[in-house]
Amino acid sequence: MDAPIGHFDSATPAPECLDDLIDPVAEAVRNWRGSVPAEQIVYVDTDPQWADTAAFVEHYGRDLLEASANCVVVAGKRGGETTLAACLVLSTTRADVNGVVRRHLGARKASFASMDTATGETGMEYGGITPIGLPGLWPLLVDPAVVDLPYVLVGSGRRRGKLLVPGKAFAELPNAVVLEGLGIAAG
Repeated sequence: MDAPIGHFDSATPAPECLDDLIDPVAEAVRNWRGSVPAEQIVYVDTDPQWADTAAFVEHYGRDLLEASANCVVVAGKRGGETTLAACLVLSTTRADVNGVVRRHLGARKASFASMDTATGETGMEYGGITPIGLPGLWPLLVDPAVVDLPYVLVGSGRRRGKLLVPGKAFAELPNAVVLEGLGIAAG
């Protein structure tokens, strides 16, 4: 099959390649619910050396930058409590962790989670974290610009491979909240 965006050697509907996905992502695809059929989630096999956004778009096509999103894990702290959440913003922006995220989580302080926390809690590889298959109780904060795209390139849970997902599907993931102003200009 041809990928809905970009040019890749291999593109397969995610339900047909569950063995290529790590367990939490495969489980989420297997139990998919929502208005977007799971078959519209496409797995593209990509070389892990190109996993980071800048290197990826340089290798696979600069046109993908406008259709790419990053999923980052944040930790909100208030008193002795820590709340972990994921943020999904376009790759051309950054998450407003100290403003929108902190207020939404009701935290005194918010910051990016450490690599060990992000990978340990999600079961995913750093540089490949995806909103599909996150721990069940985590809030998923999504920028509306992501939801508005026909297809979005995101991590697959590993550094090898990416997922191409209709943008509106992210608003339907468990605990997803679409937050105006989440993605701000990188600078």
